[in-house]
Amino acid sequence: MKLMGIPANIYTINISINCHCRLNQVAYGFALLATIFKQGHPPSLATYTTLIHGLVLADRVFEAVELFKKLLREKVCEPDQVMYGSIINGLCKVGHTSKALELLRFMESGSCKPGVAQYSAVIDSLCKDRMVDHALQLFTKMTEKGVLANVITYSSLIHGLCNFGQETEAAKLLIDMEGKGISPSVVTFNILVDSFCKKGSVKDAELAVQAMVRRGLNPDVITYNALIDGYCLRGEINEAEKVLNGMMEQEIVPDIITYNSLINGYCKKKRINKAMGLFQEIQDKGLIPDDFTYSSMLQGLYDSGNPAAAKELFNEMQAKGHTPTVWTYGILFHGMCKNSQTTDALALFRSLGSNELMKDIGLYNILINGCNKSGKPNLALDLYDELVSRGLKPNVRTYNAVIRVYCEEGLLVKGKELLRKMEESGCLPDSFTYNIIVRELLKKNECGEAEIFLEEMINRGFMPDHATFENLLVRIPNVGKDSRLRTIVLKLTSVERKDGGIPNITSPC
Repeated sequence: MKLMGIPANIYTINISINCHCRLNQVAYGFALLATIFKQGHPPSLATYTTLIHGLVLADRVFEAVELFKKLLREKVCEPDQVMYGSIINGLCKVGHTSKALELLRFMESGSCKPGVAQYSAVIDSLCKDRMVDHALQLFTKMTEKGVLANVITYSSLIHGLCNFGQETEAAKLLIDMEGKGISPSVVTFNILVDSFCKKGSVKDAELAVQAMVRRGLNPDVITYNALIDGYCLRGEINEAEKVLNGMMEQEIVPDIITYNSLINGYCKKKRINKAMGLFQEIQDKGLIPDDFTYSSMLQGLYDSGNPAAAKELFNEMQAKGHTPTVWTYGILFHGMCKNSQTTDALALFRSLGSNELMKDIGLYNILINGCNKSGKPNLALDLYDELVSRGLKPNVRTYNAVIRVYCEEGLLVKGKELLRKMEESGCLPDSFTYNIIVRELLKKNECGEAEIFLEEMINRGFMPDHATFENLLVRIPNVGKDSRLRTIVLKLTSVERKDGGIPNITSPC
């Protein structure tokens, strides 16, 4: 414009600022603000709103808030709904929902009242913070003020309710929105479909899809992915295949999420050849396998007893530039230990060096269990000593694994000491902890002490598992009629007869 002799005005400069901000070049936007001042043009409300929006887009939310405060403090301009909306969206984006709510209240008390966009942003953020009750209260207040909700408002609330397992309430809200003439979108239905599928109610999800189609909405790849994953989670892989076929008939192209669900489903059913076929198909179609893809395949290969292929796949994964996550390494170490490759698993773990993964307590737990189950209890105890010396905090799984090692090695006293030590460190024992100790005491015929731990266990809401209960029954004839242990067992057996089984049975594994 300058070269052509056309003078810039506030409107053209604002357009230029907006372009720079959308290109994540907010610094150039502020440079143009300086140009406005130099040319004697007073910046408009649109100028400042655009710059604030640019800062929010660039994840510089707190700078946007400071600029907003300055504009208010110095009465540079009167913010409108758009400017307020940018700040509210920014605060919600960085998780400061309470501050966004404060600003909304400030708007309510001022001359520029909040509209549906501002209310919807805060409602959505409250739902994401799992404060659905507060979101519903704000929704009620909004409607009482005459602000009409839109599809975004309802979708946020439906999502929030579904996250709390309240699909029935979410469905009622769907009916309510339609009653008010607001048409649900594909996104709205996808929220319901996904929630039903995660809950295992795939048939309800199918009904939601049918309702969606009746309203003239076409299911998209997200809809089909939810259904496929839902059937795979239930182990109904044939039904998942039918959904895939229907998806293809509608000319909807499967994405990596589609393939991941199917691969995971096939691996869980131990149909590793089908999973391998899909894994190859992914690459043939130009899709890039992600961490979930590789992790599912590794799990499937180890579960099918093919550790060599799993190791080869892991090497391929690294060669292609994928950095394994803690989850992937966990699958790898567990699979290696399960397939008599504990020494190799430890060597690989050591090769991580100073990697942050070496500080993951979950990986230590897997290796401690693996060493113990493969007949290397001393290595398991060495790993425990190592993690403690590194300053890592053992969790209940760590303590249980080590207590198990002590008990199986005849070091019951050390096992009991560790139980008390874990309590002192703020880690409470669970059902598994008590069952290990009680079972070992019974094996040593130390019934008096077993009684103490058993009572402590029951008082904390835990029950004997099958193995412990069988050990108890065997020893009843050998204890006196007035024994507290006999009384406890009789109470447990009366509950068993009444309920048809031992209540709250937990697996000893």
